[in-house]
Amino acid sequence: MTAERDRLLVENQALKAQVGADSSTSSLPPSTDKPWKPQSERVNTGRLSGAQRGHIGKTLEMSASPDTVIVLLVSGHCACGHAWDGVPVQDLMARQVHDLPETRLHVTEYQAEVKICPHCSQRHQASFPTEVPGQVQYGPRMHALTTYLNVVHFIPLARTKEIVATLYGSAPSEGTIQLNLNLAAERLKDFEAQVKVAMLAEPVLYADETGSKVNGKLQWLHILTCASYTLYGHHRSRGYDALVSMGVLPEYRGLLMHDAWHTYLSLPMDHALCNAHLLRELRGLHEFFQQAWAGELRGALQLVYHQRKTKTLTADGIAAFKAHFDTLITAALVSNAAQEGLAGQRGRVKQSRARNVALRCQRYKREMLRFLDDDRMPFDNNLAEQGIRMMCGKRKVSGGFRSEKGGDVFCRIRSYVATLHKQGIDVWNGLVSIFTGNVLLPVFLP
Repeated sequence: MTAERDRLLVENQALKAQVGADSSTSSLPPSTDKPWKPQSERVNTGRLSGAQRGHIGKTLEMSASPDTVIVLLVSGHCACGHAWDGVPVQDLMARQVHDLPETRLHVTEYQAEVKICPHCSQRHQASFPTEVPGQVQYGPRMHALTTYLNVVHFIPLARTKEIVATLYGSAPSEGTIQLNLNLAAERLKDFEAQVKVAMLAEPVLYADETGSKVNGKLQWLHILTCASYTLYGHHRSRGYDALVSMGVLPEYRGLLMHDAWHTYLSLPMDHALCNAHLLRELRGLHEFFQQAWAGELRGALQLVYHQRKTKTLTADGIAAFKAHFDTLITAALVSNAAQEGLAGQRGRVKQSRARNVALRCQRYKREMLRFLDDDRMPFDNNLAEQGIRMMCGKRKVSGGFRSEKGGDVFCRIRSYVATLHKQGIDVWNGLVSIFTGNVLLPVFLP
């Protein structure tokens, strides 16, 4: 009877934790949170919000070369009755309005000369440029704009057409926009191949994944990223098949930062685990399951991270923290004993959430605390999470994809845009270059 009561208490506690979980106490994304804002993991610095002392503000400044100057004349008569027309100008006071010019499409007509040879009557015609294949077409900047709106800002095809038509009085059809997205992806094949080769030489990569819908069915968007490159991939699988399809991680032998997804851990490389995920799990264990060791470990982990960030962490401090880490994990395993299987029960016995977290900390201590010993490693996997967060925005703004090809096209163009942005290359010029047939490539380091 006592055993049954204890089982029900544990089950009730787990259900309460499941209902109360949010992005601050679990790996749930912020989009699933209740209307109230979860507590931040950041340590309070005591500084007021807003611009800090010494911050150089930015404001709209007067232009030294205005496009249009309108002189406002003083006319009429002074209060004393003297006419202003013959009085010389003493000074000019200037105010400026910075506004958009009136927009319209700029039409360029190409006229190819046709000549007939007077000796043999052979007809000759001048060649049109390669980017002018038809009698009437939109130019590379129009194609770049629709691609920019759809891929960079997630505007659906119908709304992209509507925006462009409103601004310029004319717009490509949805089908034409999609055909140009496909064309852009085709012309970026070489870029993608070069990014994959370059990533194999990177000492540290960051990986993550999130759900993505294709015709209402769940698929997955994956990201591999580093300081200089970003590579997105779209696949039906969340696991190993997707990594093979992307063509980097199965051959990679550097250091991979991720969130402890078992598919990544199975790869033959060095690993580093995201501690932001660990902090959320420890908060959940402390708040919902009254695990004192979890709260203490969370506080100690936050403190050592802050000390490392402010460069006040010493070698003795690192050694003391690691010893404290071991002590807390040992205490966690003692207070959360292993569950024994029932007589005749086959397979692995389900353990408590607290024990599973403690076992993971024990097994992957080196991977979790690598940021203390390797200056290349950050505390968390924020670089990958920032790169994949845009997919959450896309799901909200324009939903999923109509086809698997649409997901692949989006990922390739988005990889190009993200890589240009990281390297400080103008994204607009890059998109225009795709449609002029001379793709502006980022720098690929040897």
